[in-house]
Amino acid sequence: MKSAIDFDVAIIGGGLGGLTLAIQCANAGYRVALFEKENYPFHKVCGEYISNESKPFLNHLGIPLEEWNLPAIQQLIITDVKGKAYPFALDLGGFGVSRYQLDSALYKLAVQKKVQVYSQKKVLDVNYLNNYFEIAAINTNISAKVVVGSFGKRSNFDVLWKRIPSFKQKSPSSNNFIGVKYHIRYPHPSNQIALHNFKNGYCGISMIEEQKCCLCYLTTLDNLRNNESRIEVMEKKILFKNPALKKIFSGADFLYNAPQVITQVSFAPKTQIQNHVLMVGDAAGLITPLCGNGMSMAMHAGKLAFQAIDGFLQGTVNRTEMEHQYAKNWHLQFQQRLWVSRKVQALMGAEWLTSVSLNLLQRFPFLAKQVISSTHGQPF
Repeated sequence: MKSAIDFDVAIIGGGLGGLTLAIQCANAGYRVALFEKENYPFHKVCGEYISNESKPFLNHLGIPLEEWNLPAIQQLIITDVKGKAYPFALDLGGFGVSRYQLDSALYKLAVQKKVQVYSQKKVLDVNYLNNYFEIAAINTNISAKVVVGSFGKRSNFDVLWKRIPSFKQKSPSSNNFIGVKYHIRYPHPSNQIALHNFKNGYCGISMIEEQKCCLCYLTTLDNLRNNESRIEVMEKKILFKNPALKKIFSGADFLYNAPQVITQVSFAPKTQIQNHVLMVGDAAGLITPLCGNGMSMAMHAGKLAFQAIDGFLQGTVNRTEMEHQYAKNWHLQFQQRLWVSRKVQALMGAEWLTSVSLNLLQRFPFLAKQVISSTHGQPF
C-alpha cells in the first residue's frame, strides 16, 4: 500500500450527490477531493422540483432553504396530448429551486468545509491498485482510499467501463432520449407542478426562485430527427399539438438565448459498484423523471454512500462489506421506486393510453395516491 494517500475520499462529479457527499465526509473530518468538469455556478438539464423528503437533509447540511423563500408545491396537474387536465394532490409536497442556485450554495459550503474542489477538471482515468486508487485528471494526479462516481447522465467512464454504448455507436431505444430545459417568466401557479404530455414525450413546468419557472421536457431523439433535427421545429410540430404547451411557449418570456440540451439519455439499469467505485446519482442508474424526483434520490444516495464509507474509514467494515452495504441499501431505498416510475413512464406520451390511464387515476383517487406515494420517498 502507498505510504501516504493524498485523500480519504475522491468524488468524480460535483452534482447534488457528489456535493452533499463531500460535505458529509468533510464534516466527519475526512480529507475530501471533488472533481467537476464545469466551473460553478452553471445550469443543468433538470426538472428543478424537489420533494419535501429532502428538506430535513438540506437543512441539516446548512442550506438556508427558508431564507430563500422558495415556492411550496402541493398540487400536480397532468394533461393528456389533447390538453385535457387531470389534477392530483401531492401529499408530501415539494419546492422549486434551480440547480444553478442550489449547486452553487452546496459548492460554497463544500469549500467552506475545506473540501478540495478541482473545478474545470475532467477526470481521465481511475485505477484501483492495492486497496487504494490513483486518479488521473487533466494536469492533476491524486490518490485516495475511496472513490465515488457522481458523474452525470452520460460520462466517459460509462463508455470506458462499457456501462453504456460508446458515443459513436448507434444507441438502442433505452438511450434514445433528449432532454431540453428553459428558464422562463410565465404566470404559472406557484403551488403547482404541471406535466403536459405530447407525442412520445412530456414537459414539466413549475415555479423556482425569483418568480422564474423551469420548463423542461423529455422526448425521443426520433422526434427531433423527424423534424429537421431542429428543436424549434419539433416544438411547433409536436409539442404545440397540446394546447396547454402551445399557450406556455407562445406566452412565456424566455430568459436565455438558447435552451440547455442533453442528448442520448439512457434509462438502462446500471450497477451501483464498478471497479470498486461507489456510484451515486445518475451514475448509479438514471432516474426517470416521473420518479418523484431524481434530485432527492441523488442526495439520498449520497447519504447512503457516506454511511458505508464512514464505516470503512473507521475500520469497522472492510471494502467488500462497504460495497455490499451500499448496494444493498441503495436497492432497498430505490428499486421499487424506479420500477413503479418506469411503468408510469410507459403510459405517458401516448394518445389513447395516456388518456385512459389518467381517467382511471382520476376515477379512483386511492389508486392515484398510491402511485404518487410509490414514486416518492420518506424524509431522510
